[in-house]
Amino acid sequence: MTTKASEPDSSTLPARRWLLLINVQIVTLMYGIAITSATIVLPHIQGALSVNQDQASWTMTLFLVGSAVTMPITGWLAGWLGWRRLMVGTLIGFTLSTIACGLATNLEALLLARTIQGVFAAPLMPLGQGMLLATFPKRQHAMALMLWGIGGTMGPVLGPILGGLVGEALGWRWTFLFLAPISMLSILIAIFALGDQQRGTSGKLGWMGFLSLAIAIGSAQLLLDRGHRLDWLESFEISAELFICLLAILFFIGSTLYSRTPLFERTIFSNWNFTLGLLTMLLMGALSFTPITLFPMLLQDLRGYPDAAAGILLSARGFGNLASFFIVVHFTKFNAKLALITGMALQIWAGWAMSNLNINMTEYDVFWTNFVQGFGFGLAYTPMTVLAFATLSTKLAVQGSALFNMMRNFGSSLFLSLSVLILLRSAAENYSGLSQIINPMNPILSSPDTVSQWNVISVESIAKISEEITIQSLMGGYLNAFQLFTWVAVSALVLSCLYRSNRTPQR
Repeated sequence: MTTKASEPDSSTLPARRWLLLINVQIVTLMYGIAITSATIVLPHIQGALSVNQDQASWTMTLFLVGSAVTMPITGWLAGWLGWRRLMVGTLIGFTLSTIACGLATNLEALLLARTIQGVFAAPLMPLGQGMLLATFPKRQHAMALMLWGIGGTMGPVLGPILGGLVGEALGWRWTFLFLAPISMLSILIAIFALGDQQRGTSGKLGWMGFLSLAIAIGSAQLLLDRGHRLDWLESFEISAELFICLLAILFFIGSTLYSRTPLFERTIFSNWNFTLGLLTMLLMGALSFTPITLFPMLLQDLRGYPDAAAGILLSARGFGNLASFFIVVHFTKFNAKLALITGMALQIWAGWAMSNLNINMTEYDVFWTNFVQGFGFGLAYTPMTVLAFATLSTKLAVQGSALFNMMRNFGSSLFLSLSVLILLRSAAENYSGLSQIINPMNPILSSPDTVSQWNVISVESIAKISEEITIQSLMGGYLNAFQLFTWVAVSALVLSCLYRSNRTPQR
């Protein structure tokens, strides 16, 4: 039975709603794992396929590019195919491409399969979120989004942990292959849980808008992912990608404003809370992925923690997310805007604490800062989404969700690139300044206390001091990157104060 896009899906039985929710949780969790699990086994891929680090990193880049290009048309695809056909077809493509990743015998085959995997993975999160918003009544949106958020927040946390464990035990190929049976299970659930809601409601696809946005996102993803490796505008590749990106953005804006068939409904951008939500989601991308990316490198490279130990410490963020779920629904129903502001304030607190760590930090320091960050993120995400979608029509739920997740992914790429740039540049500046003291003629190094501790007369001791300065320089770079995180959280707090409704509508 086809449900009109303008009407809530009141025909969906409560039992099927919960089955739908379970399926959405699974696919959302799977999407997060698919993004991050491969990062931990990149060295193994390098060795197995005889490629260098830059070549292996394309397995991450092309997945994100494929995902970013496809995600904006999720709403149109949902209206053309219907929920069930889109979900099942997407999962079948994801399963086959995941198996192809695990069976790849050379880099070219792996990159092709990984790109296709990203294309089919793209609709999973926006379609899942949009289906929940369209199916559950507004009074239950906070609860549904909270449960959905378990998959969205835990996936990136579990990805490196599971990827490391599976890769170490069974080999890098199983980092991809273990997702296939999970995807097959989700296919079976989707067949029984979903109907053909919204099928046949799509008009013509705005090809000009789609192509220009796809080119803009794809080129932006490439330059952000590869910029720090190619020294940004010093590289012809990065300069060309920047030019193409800016030109494509201009074409997209023109298409949105003047085309008879825009890619997105123009009315969606006239909704104050939703447009504000898009800007907030851009910043939430940084708040979501920056700690996940920076902390493993800090713990493994500077403190020498093994993969398993680092994964256990960083699981604190996931525990923080889970802890927030016990109060976020009631807090959101009571006052969504206050809940959002509180969550952002906790992000600022966590960022300040992370930017004040030092090389002698304890396991407790790492655990509690990540716990607070995860708790604050979980507390902010649900009310922010509820506020953004509170006045958006049901027919725009999937389209709006696609825009939301696209902004989150782009924000993640943008701020991760900025964080890595700050990390590397500040570390180099710190080393340049500190290394000047590594001189046997320096009176500080000739003092009795220093000589007794370091024996600076020997070449070996000078080298040891140089190594220590390298560590301290990198630590300073990490702290500067965490300061960027803090300022992003401050900006998100400012945006949070601008939402017009401070109470979620009950309907």
